Amino acid sequence: MQIRRLDVPQCSVGEGPVWDVQTQNYFWIDILEKAVYRLDPATGKTQRWSVPNIIGSMAISRDGNAIVALANGVHTLDFATGECRMLATSPDLNDQVQLADGKVDRRGRFIVGSSDRGMKEARGKLYALDPGASALRIIDTDIFLANGPCWSPDDRTFYHADSIRKLIYAYDYDIERGTVSNRRPFASTAELGGIPDGATVDAEGHVWSAICEGGKLVRFRPDGSIERIVTMPLKLPGSVMFGGAALDLLYVPTLSPAFLGRPADPLDGSTFVIEGLGIRGLPEPRFGA
Repeated sequence: MQIRRLDVPQCSVGEGPVWDVQTQNYFWIDILEKAVYRLDPATGKTQRWSVPNIIGSMAISRDGNAIVALANGVHTLDFATGECRMLATSPDLNDQVQLADGKVDRRGRFIVGSSDRGMKEARGKLYALDPGASALRIIDTDIFLANGPCWSPDDRTFYHADSIRKLIYAYDYDIERGTVSNRRPFASTAELGGIPDGATVDAEGHVWSAICEGGKLVRFRPDGSIERIVTMPLKLPGSVMFGGAALDLLYVPTLSPAFLGRPADPLDGSTFVIEGLGIRGLPEPRFGA
C-alpha cells in the first residue's frame, strides 16, 4: 500500500469526492472557499469553479454538468459557463441550518443531509431529491451534523453518520421509493479518536469512513466490526472515494485546522490517493432520470 499526495490545490475544507466513471475525472469541493474542483488524471489538469454559497457536497448529472448542495438548496452547476441555478430547496433551510453531505442512489436520486450550523441542536434532516422534482423531500430527522451517505451493493442498506454523535447509522432502504426506515447504530467512532466524516462502500460491501480528527480511515465489515485501519499522514481526512480505471484507487481529500483557528501542517488540506489496497469500489451514479 502506498499513500501519495496529489499535485492539486490545497483546501481549507476538502470534502465531497466524486469519481465520474464516464469521464474518468475526479471531482471534489472546498466547503468554505465555495469551490468545486475537477482533476483529469490523464493530463494532470485541474479546473476550478466558484459557487455563490458554502457548499456541502456535489454530484455529476446525466448531462455531464453537476448539482451542488449549497447552504440554501440544491443548485445546478453548468461547467461551461460556471452558472449556478436553484434546482430545489426546503423551508427548513435558514440561517441556522444548511445542506451538507450528499450522494446519488442507483435510481438517480440525490440523498442529502442538513446540519445545525452551530452543531448544538439536532435540527438537521435527511432529504431526497427525486429526478424532476423542485422540492426536497424529508426522509429522516434528528441530526446534528449529516455526513457519509452511502449504500450497500444490493441497495437494501443505507448508511449515514451523525458526526456529532460519533455514530454511523444503518437504515433499511427502499430503492424504488427512495425512503429509509429502521434506523439503528452501525458503528461508533468514539474509541477511534475522531468523528465519522465522508464515507463510501466498496464492491465487497464494506463501509469506508474517514475519521476526521483521528487521522485514519476505517473499513467496517457489514456487521459493523472493524476490518482494517489505514493511518493517514494528517489528522483531518474529510472523505473517501474509489476511483481510477479499475476503481481500485482510494481518493482522500483533507481539511486544514487553520479554519478552526489552530496551527496547520504545510500539507493540511492536501488530497491523497492510496494505491495497492487490493480492493475495488463501486461506480458512482449520475443524478437524473
